[in-house]
Amino acid sequence: MNSSAKASPWWTPSVHADRRPFLIGRNAIQAALRGFFAREDFVEVDTAVLQVSPGNEAHLHAFATEALTTDGQKAPFYLHTSPEFACKKLLAAGEERISCFAHVYRNRERGPLHHPEFTMLEWYRAGESYESLMMDCVRIMALAAETVKTGKLAYRGAESDPFAGPERIGVAEAFERHAGIDLLASVAADGSTDRDHLAAELRRVGMRVADDDGWADLFSRVLVEKIEPYLGFGRITILDEYPISEAALARPSARDPRVAERFELYACGVELANGFGELTNAAEQRRRFEIEMTEKARIYGETYPIDEDFLAALALMPEASGIALGFDRLVMLATGASRIDQVLWAPVAEYRR
Repeated sequence: MNSSAKASPWWTPSVHADRRPFLIGRNAIQAALRGFFAREDFVEVDTAVLQVSPGNEAHLHAFATEALTTDGQKAPFYLHTSPEFACKKLLAAGEERISCFAHVYRNRERGPLHHPEFTMLEWYRAGESYESLMMDCVRIMALAAETVKTGKLAYRGAESDPFAGPERIGVAEAFERHAGIDLLASVAADGSTDRDHLAAELRRVGMRVADDDGWADLFSRVLVEKIEPYLGFGRITILDEYPISEAALARPSARDPRVAERFELYACGVELANGFGELTNAAEQRRRFEIEMTEKARIYGETYPIDEDFLAALALMPEASGIALGFDRLVMLATGASRIDQVLWAPVAEYRR
């Protein structure tokens, strides 16, 4: 094949024939998960894609659009990056256990594990701890594997046993074990961070530090380069207790106010899910959103509006735990696909100049 030739479109019969086993596996896993949540007394909900705010995390990039009112006036909207705000409003309305398969949209993202439009599975448990979400994840990993009749999750030669007990490790412990860095020495009791202290730690272990790196940049560099390559191999890993500054929507841990009730789930080095003990303090949530948007403005020169309706709903929202799982990635690992577009029925067209 000529190296300059373009790959066949996904809709050609030969390409579709190669992809179809993954897609049938996707449907089977989705049906199995719907059954799982129904047995657990969850109500499946559907949320609007168009939102006044796509989310307020510094490094998430949204697709912007606009609506026209009946008299032709323009109103800005965004395609949501997560159904989270809408789901929490439903908790405020009185729902107690909800699940949602949502198409979500993230700009600046395309690669083997990323796609501009993908499916997020979110679920929320009112009045229950975030450890209950960890148990859900363990059961869901096993169910996905059982459904497609495999004994392993696999990605690019790596394997993870979905039936083995998970590894659970705190972020600070992972930093010490895999990078030799005392992370929490750079985090104060009020959650504020010391950039210079963490920078000195990175330099001590031979890692790169740029003059304009903030604390969050340094944290992410260590996580990506030194920690994630060791997560989820042999068995799934639950990476728990993120520093409070890296958990904008999570409540502080009762054990240590420097860290939050946030965990991420990994298999084969791939991040699959992000769970929280949910923050319900509207004033604190506003403060965190403003910090995130200040950081976004510094790095990218843009910000997104804050959803005032969401902050108002927090006053009625009960204590709850919630989680977002990348459904397409789970399908990839269960079926053995190597790229996310292999498990999408109709991938987004790729822009070419």
